Amino acid sequence: MFFDLIVDNNGTKNIFWIFYFMNLILAAIAFKLGFARKLTLLKNIFVYAMLFVGTYIITIFSILRMPMTESLIIIIIVLAIYRTRLHLQRKDKKNNA
Repeated sequence: MFFDLIVDNNGTKNIFWIFYFMNLILAAIAFKLGFARKLTLLKNIFVYAMLFVGTYIITIFSILRMPMTESLIIIIIVLAIYRTRLHLQRKDKKNNA
């Protein structure tokens, strides 16, 4: 779905870099939503460096028309719903106590 949309709008000249940065941004958002603990600066830098490298593989799969970008979007939606419900439950619990 996204592959056809991107190719129709931008052509195939820079398709790898478009998908790479799109996947990198989506993966960073998914990490931020899904990881509950706060990390030290050095650990955070290491995690984002590994994310930067690992996104290369995700991008290759995206170019091979596997639904990697779509999966990242679904992951972000599910994690956002989870975090919102968790926040509301904690707020409710705090108000009732």
